[in-house]
Amino acid sequence: MPPLLQLRDIRLSFGATPLLQGAELSVAPGERIALVGRNGSGKSTLLKIAAGAIEADSGERFVQPSAALRYLPQEPDLKGFASALDYVLSGLGESDDPRRARALLGALGVAADAEPATMSGGQARRAALARVLAPSPDILLLDEPTNHLDIEAIEWLESELKSQRAALVVISHDKRLLADLTAATVWLDRGATRRLDRGFAGFEAWRDKLLEEEETERRKLDRRIAAEEDWLRYGVTARRKRNQRRVGELRALRTERREARRAAGDVKMTASDAPLSGKLAIEADRLSKAYGDKPIVNDFSIRVLRGDRLGIVGPNGAGKTTLVNLLTGALAPDSGTLRFGANLVMASLDQRRASLDPAMTLSDALTGGGSDYVSVNGERKHVVGYMKDFLFAAEQARTPIGRLSGGERGRLMLARALAQPSNLLALDEPTNDLDMETLDLLQELLGDYSGTILLVSHDRDFLDRVATSVVVNEGGGRWVEYAGGYSDMLAQRGARPSAASERPAAKAAKSEPQPSKAAAKRRLSFKEKHALETLPARIDALRAELAKLNARLSDPELHERDAAGFARASSRYAEVADELTAAEDEWLNLEILREEIEG
Repeated sequence: MPPLLQLRDIRLSFGATPLLQGAELSVAPGERIALVGRNGSGKSTLLKIAAGAIEADSGERFVQPSAALRYLPQEPDLKGFASALDYVLSGLGESDDPRRARALLGALGVAADAEPATMSGGQARRAALARVLAPSPDILLLDEPTNHLDIEAIEWLESELKSQRAALVVISHDKRLLADLTAATVWLDRGATRRLDRGFAGFEAWRDKLLEEEETERRKLDRRIAAEEDWLRYGVTARRKRNQRRVGELRALRTERREARRAAGDVKMTASDAPLSGKLAIEADRLSKAYGDKPIVNDFSIRVLRGDRLGIVGPNGAGKTTLVNLLTGALAPDSGTLRFGANLVMASLDQRRASLDPAMTLSDALTGGGSDYVSVNGERKHVVGYMKDFLFAAEQARTPIGRLSGGERGRLMLARALAQPSNLLALDEPTNDLDMETLDLLQELLGDYSGTILLVSHDRDFLDRVATSVVVNEGGGRWVEYAGGYSDMLAQRGARPSAASERPAAKAAKSEPQPSKAAAKRRLSFKEKHALETLPARIDALRAELAKLNARLSDPELHERDAAGFARASSRYAEVADELTAAEDEWLNLEILREEIEG
């Protein structure tokens, strides 16, 4: 079947810097493709070329003449339109039904008469989504469609896209969305594209394998250069043609090595730890906060212990940031009491990046100005070295913050927050604008962080991997805590309350977990009791062994020094990780059963 859209040998440079070098993209009818790559790799640029919004320096773009194509940019422009409905209707063709435009705006929670000048970023994004979905196009090109959307809107969008017949190319940092939607993956890396005919769920293992093979080839090239250099020093005895040829080959090898574009480095994240807090981090008793007659937090109580990772989710405007500010003492409640544990030292990240002065330089933002050094874990580090840990170039030190991209501003805010000594991290949408590799590293850092974390996020995969419990807005200022990550919360929560008029007492009764009849009739067996008592010690031992293996495998020279030892350690690491997961799952299931039996 011929493709609906095809890009061939696309090349584009900004000044002397090449961005795209032979990139390609082919989209067949009904195909679902994830377009992935590091921040700054050119994904959005390639999608703009595919949409016809910009032209490449060279290459071929083909779109089937009969195919209807719609493109969602990262920053929708609603200027010149009187209302959200006018903006959506302007994207319809002659045969499209305008009633669908109104229906989509309603489903996305945007008033048809909303004025673009007064709309928030989230509302503008929803209106732009309605504009590209309303015509039911043949090709959908979506650049970060989940930006500014809350979890409920993301889940609605995922369901809507699944029902579409359109071919889809989507750029997103939402791994869950990509894994659920796509059947092919195009990886844009160092200007070129590579295609995997599987969805995003299989991408990361494939990418890591390719990078490992590439590193092996680089090492082989290094060894060849070293051998030729050794020959050049000790083996040239005459001006023979073959000697001249080998000298020429050495020059060619050096050129190949110098011009090889290596994969972008990883962010090196380290959180500055403060002394441990007390076992109790935060205790809130019946906190309430309202703005006018609208309750934001109503009669909320919680105990947060040292080491907890508390995820907070809810619709935009529900009060997630307000709840975090109440729990950290940044905002006074209307009623209720708040108690902090001993030695609590907090660092925070603001989702609006409000603390960033656009005129301030990157260097001053990290050091506070007046110095070239930043303190990390009690050690002074030159700001340029710290910048490089977060993938900033040395020449960006004097760059005004206003000129940074969204991803760069996100990395800068993380660098600032993590440099502050803390044993409590309050992170409001820390995943905004971060690429997947940086998200993975942030996840690992939070997993190793010894303190307590309050995390507001709409990233379902991130919450599943990081959170130990999730607090969800249930409407009317009511917030309920569920054990586990986002998927665990959905399993426990079940169907959402359907009637807004349902009495609070009835809703509270529904939300309380009830022991099952089967659980009420039985007791824990001796084997189950013994497992509950002994599993915690086994889990601690496995975690300790895993930490030792991780420290050994972190040695960059281990593979070359002891290849067999490296293989044994890698194999054992995988075995211990599986054993730890199984032990934790067994303990959790037994603990849930015990709680059900005891009521």
